[in-house]
Amino acid sequence: MFARISRKIIKMQISIWEKESFYAPKDVIIVGSGLVGLWCAWHLKKNDPTLSVAIVDRGIIPTGASTRNAGFACFGSVTELVEDAARFGEENMLQLVEMRYKGLQYIRKVFKPVTIDFELCGGYELFTGNEKAQITSLDHDIEHLNTLLKDITGRNQTFKRADKKIAAQGLHHVTHLIENKLEGYLHSGKLCQALLQTVQSMGVTVLNAIEISGFEKQNDHIELYTNQFVPLRTSKLLICTNAFARQLLPALDIVPARGQVLVTSPIENLPLKGTFHFDAGYYYFRNLGNRVLLGGARNKAFEEETTTELTTTNTIQQELEHFLCTYILPGYSYQITDRWSGIMGMGNEKLPIVKEVSPQVFCAVRMSGMGVALAPVIGQRIAKLLSS
Repeated sequence: MFARISRKIIKMQISIWEKESFYAPKDVIIVGSGLVGLWCAWHLKKNDPTLSVAIVDRGIIPTGASTRNAGFACFGSVTELVEDAARFGEENMLQLVEMRYKGLQYIRKVFKPVTIDFELCGGYELFTGNEKAQITSLDHDIEHLNTLLKDITGRNQTFKRADKKIAAQGLHHVTHLIENKLEGYLHSGKLCQALLQTVQSMGVTVLNAIEISGFEKQNDHIELYTNQFVPLRTSKLLICTNAFARQLLPALDIVPARGQVLVTSPIENLPLKGTFHFDAGYYYFRNLGNRVLLGGARNKAFEEETTTELTTTNTIQQELEHFLCTYILPGYSYQITDRWSGIMGMGNEKLPIVKEVSPQVFCAVRMSGMGVALAPVIGQRIAKLLSS
């Protein structure tokens, strides 16, 4: 026989100490503790150290894309940039490249390479010989982009052919290779950690495991509604939840895009070194020490991958494994030790959305899979916008 337990919903009581510190009204509350939210907090406090800033996140750690990406420090492959120019216009493409490039320089300025495992190892784009239209115009595209990007990167040759490096990189069934020596990789988890520790040292309050279900303007402030029944009040609200932003701002042009990843076991004498793109950036891989990290292939199942579900699927994982054993590691013995997914924020346009949505409510979202590079520059823009 079991005793019946009477259950009551009890609203958590807040102490005076909590009310006047952690839950005290803030000048700015940022929703989302990923790279964009962290860089926004960094710039806000750097511009005005007296500003009271809090970051609120529903997860224990950032779990959208910031800590679940491939760890690339890149600003766009040749075919991706050509495709972007054709789809969104050359001016928009160049604006994006400049933002990404400046963002990468900012990361290197703020953090020592050893802190975030940053290495300027070079970026590459590969072709298998089946991309006849792209290969035909390859030299023209490289020359044209190099001319356009010269003022951004300061280099006469941002991109160059590197077919002679195909064998040295251990690639198979690859006919052409383009190299960009200005790209590299980093440890996105360590970057998030370093940013988090830095903003906390600047006086930013970080509240985890609190989900914002809504907000309402009351007199001169914004009242936030949460799943923890804690009082959160701010003068200005900043939404930085990227692909998940429509949960709070349903009118935004944002579409979630899941990116799936796998990692192999260590491979003795792995020749692969650098960051690699294929198929206009839909496939991406790199060495992770002596392991291989491979992600992407969502263009094989666009509808299925337009989701906020943080799961992996047989469709994409099998495609990734096929790509791995065909082009990167044929004949090697290895196991897949890790699989995961992250959610990117896409839309009908590729430029980020950085604006005031309504009085005292702002957003910085839609990073289109380039949040690592874009976040530092977006943070600058937000700090300027909120201070105006």
